[in-house]
Amino acid sequence: MGILGTILIGLLIGVVARFLKPGDQPMGWIMTILLGIGGSLVATYGGQVLGIYRAGEAAGFIGAVIGAIVLLVIYGYLRKS
Repeated sequence: MGILGTILIGLLIGVVARFLKPGDQPMGWIMTILLGIGGSLVATYGGQVLGIYRAGEAAGFIGAVIGAIVLLVIYGYLRKS
């Protein structure tokens, strides 16, 4: 897929993660999208390196959403302290 495709999917992942994460998120949409891109990059390439899935599989999308939610939670905790 390439880096550009991963970034574009990261935009979508950020929005999906924002809706799936419960509670109030004290951040703007731009930060949410950036964290979605980060989660997408980490989960996509991390999952492929670990051999969990291959490029183009649906598991990559699910992994990217989970990665983005984890980054949203970490960012929320860091922002509170």
